[in-house]
Amino acid sequence: MGAKTKKIKYAGKFGVRSGTSTRKEYNSIEAQQRKIQKSPFHPTGKAVRIAAGIWKCVRTGKIFAGPAYYLENK
Repeated sequence: MGAKTKKIKYAGKFGVRSGTSTRKEYNSIEAQQRKIQKSPFHPTGKAVRIAAGIWKCVRTGKIFAGPAYYLENK
């Protein structure tokens, strides 16, 4: 349960219960939050999302709180 499919990516877990616009929006948010972000603690460090609002710097190992989905604002 919850597996993604090739065509609809992360929204594959919803099946046919959701509309296309909802699935597209969900896919864009999921894709952004799963990317490796730039860390605020090290100039060349990278941050990975552990949970909603909890991030970890890969380079220094520090765990810090931040925005829920992605670190950099649009």
